[in-house]
Order: sequence, then C-alpha cells, then structure tokens
Amino acid sequence: MAPSSAAAPSIKLRAAAVHAAPVFMDKKATAAKVVRIIEDAGRDAVKLLAFPETFIPGYPYFSEAYAPLQQVGALARYAEESVVCDESDECIRSIQAACRSAGVAVSLGVSERMPGGYSLFNSQVVIDEDGAILGVHRKIQPTYCERFVWAQGSGWSLRTWRPKLGYNLGGLCCWENTFNGARQALIHQNEHVHVGAWPALSTMQGFEPVADAQIEALMKTHALTAQVFVLTAANYIDDACLEWMEKNIGKQDFIKAGGGWSAVIHPFCSFLAGPHTGSEERLVTAELDFADLGPVKVWIDGNGHYKRPEIIDFRFDTRPLWANEGVVPRFPESQVQGPAEPKDEGDQRT
Repeated sequence: MAPSSAAAPSIKLRAAAVHAAPVFMDKKATAAKVVRIIEDAGRDAVKLLAFPETFIPGYPYFSEAYAPLQQVGALARYAEESVVCDESDECIRSIQAACRSAGVAVSLGVSERMPGGYSLFNSQVVIDEDGAILGVHRKIQPTYCERFVWAQGSGWSLRTWRPKLGYNLGGLCCWENTFNGARQALIHQNEHVHVGAWPALSTMQGFEPVADAQIEALMKTHALTAQVFVLTAANYIDDACLEWMEKNIGKQDFIKAGGGWSAVIHPFCSFLAGPHTGSEERLVTAELDFADLGPVKVWIDGNGHYKRPEIIDFRFDTRPLWANEGVVPRFPESQVQGPAEPKDEGDQRT
C-alpha cells in the first residue's frame, strides 16, 4: 500500500460524532436505533457520521466490573449479540440501506463476530453514502481485560478508506489511539479524517478524574501530528446497561451511569464542536473545510517533509492473518479509488 501524497479534496463536509447509548446487549434494537440516527443526520445534511466504540451491541462494561469466571455466560451472550460485517447480517444490511437512503457515510463501532465462528473483534465498519461496505478496521490491541472478549486484529485492516466524496477516512478504537505505530500507519496513508471511537470511561472506578483529560489529549495530539480532522464519538452508560449487568451477573460498584466525551476537532487543535459529555443524546456536528489543511501543512506535514524518511524507516505488515481477510472490499461501480492492495511481501515502508 504505497502512501499517497495527494492533496485533500477541495470540499466542505458536514460531519457529526454520535453521543448516545445503545440498547445494551440487543443488536437488533441497537441497529434500529442506528438507522434512526442516520435518518436524522441525513435530514440535517450530515454526510459523515461517527459512532462510538462497539455501539452494537454496546461496550462490555461487565468485563471491567466482575471476575472472569463470573462473566462466562455474559460473554457467550455477547457473542450472540455481535454482528458479522458483511451483507449476510440483517443488522448490517439495514444500516447499509439507511446510508443509501439518507446519503450518509458512517464509521460504525461494532463487536464483530467471525463469519461461521465464535471469535470476536472490536471493529469499525465503514459504509459509504451509497451503502457499499468500504472495509472493516479491527482493533489491533485490545486493552487490559478486553483481551478475553476480543481477538487481536491484523495489519490488514490498519488502513484508510476512500468514500465517494474523495477524502481518506481512518479510525482507531479507544486506547488504540495511544498506539503511536498504529497512528503513524494511518498518517503514512495520508489520512484526512480520523474517527476516534470510545466507550464511557469517566464513570469507571479510578478513571473519574482523568478519563476526559486523557481522551482530549490523545485526540488533539492526533489532530495536530496527523494534520487531520478528528471525530471523537463516545457512548454514555444508561440505567438499562447497569440493570442488565445486575440482573444477569450481580451487583457491582465499579461502573456508574453517565460519562462519555464527544467532540469534533480541527487539525490545529481547536474545537469545531463540543466537547459534549453526560447522559444527553446528541449529534455533535460541525463543518469540515478541507481548505484548512493547506495552511496547517505549511507548518507541519506528517506524511511529507516532517516524516524524514531518509533517517526514519517506518514499516508495518499488512499481510492477512484471519481467514476472511485478504478479500478486496466491495466498491460501487462508480468508485474507482479505494485502499490500495498491499505488496506481495506484506511489508510497508516509506
């Protein structure tokens, strides 16, 4: 996948970060909610919509609150409520249809189930405004106790995608945004818009005083170092989530209601919208003017003169790892540009 040094398209794009709670542990009901949000966004002339981490079927907060042996049943149920990221899944089909009808592209956080299997991934599925699935990013390093929920994604999905409007869209999940190599891989592919997908962290025990500051620092860091617009989308924890955990696993005191931090950030680190926090559902909406990238690149060009390829040799491996990887994502006939094929040896270098 050779890096592109092409300039960003000369467009203005209305984009929004979704700050909302899913219908916890119910993929069909949450998919229906996603459809309603897409329809609302379309009526507001939004062209790109960013959803929180694993919005379908919700972030598995129980993994943070109970001993591993207490949650085996919950994990099995979570797998049942995870989705397959292709047109064989009725939830994904309904969302594709909504994107097509509303003319809205989405980056949707899901718990992805391996087709025909049981292994799960923390994923972002990218669907264009005509309903075509552009691709899926799988979180390459689940954090802490997430490792007994999700498998590790491969470098195959560590890439940017090209919606019909012509910009390069990338994304990472939660603390994957601390992974400097992963961020650099997206910079290497000339990312223009970044989706940082998050759960609600600020109501977890021990994170109350630091979570929002951490997210703001990470998202502004990527905005400036990559010179990209950043959509930061987080869910909040509602009472239904807490009630599900208490009913199905038992009482806990580690997770509280509320939380979430959502914003739209300019490449020079100012807020274009937000930040928005707490238990009020909202589309955090702003206009992205790609003409703004030119002046920023005068100061710093992360995929150009600021990369110093003659002294820093950056490489990453895009070889497929899992059985359903290595397949070129399906594009509509009208779209002639997508993520380039990796080289045969699977090596990425400047």
